[in-house]
Amino acid sequence: MALTSLAQTYLSQIGISSLRPAQSKAVAAGLLTGKNVLVCTPTASGKTLIAELAMNEVVSQGKKAVYVVPLRALGSEKFRSFKKRFSRVALSISDVDTVETGLAEADVIVVTAEKLDSLLRHRVSWVSRIGLLVVDEVHLLNDVSRGPTLEILITMLRMLCNPQILALSATIGNPEELAGWLQAELVIDNWRPVRLDKGVLVHDTVRFP
Repeated sequence: MALTSLAQTYLSQIGISSLRPAQSKAVAAGLLTGKNVLVCTPTASGKTLIAELAMNEVVSQGKKAVYVVPLRALGSEKFRSFKKRFSRVALSISDVDTVETGLAEADVIVVTAEKLDSLLRHRVSWVSRIGLLVVDEVHLLNDVSRGPTLEILITMLRMLCNPQILALSATIGNPEELAGWLQAELVIDNWRPVRLDKGVLVHDTVRFP
């Protein structure tokens, strides 16, 4: 599947002339046409750009994109990055059980799973406008402490507004099963920008098989 004209314009604006393998596969899987996609690729393989392409399409339709992160530090990092790409970006990672001002006007909202849970409990009016849910580090669904909250969030949003779901991870033990639960197209790719070689350290010398 080819890139949409909107995606081509976006890539041109940020100076990218070609896609990495996982990015091309995600586009071919229906990323830009509203399909749910589960992306399992190594760190630094280009998952953030995959999210940006989907976010750009949704925002152009007048809908919101919600990017869920597991850690506040990661949330701050993504917020700074997305501020360079989109005009109306909000960050909501506070532990305080309140609704920050400005979220209703934002096109892109970066939020922790716990904070999003709080926002849904406050029944914020803009939930119906969510067109894309990006779940970073989705393998945390298997985490004993954080997994249940994330699973409930995905389930609730499906019921409330049924957004496109984009799930990202570098380490998923059961990708096919997870893709089935998410009703998502599965994208798996092993390309990485720097080759990873495995060896054994013996007496200050690394030996490669």
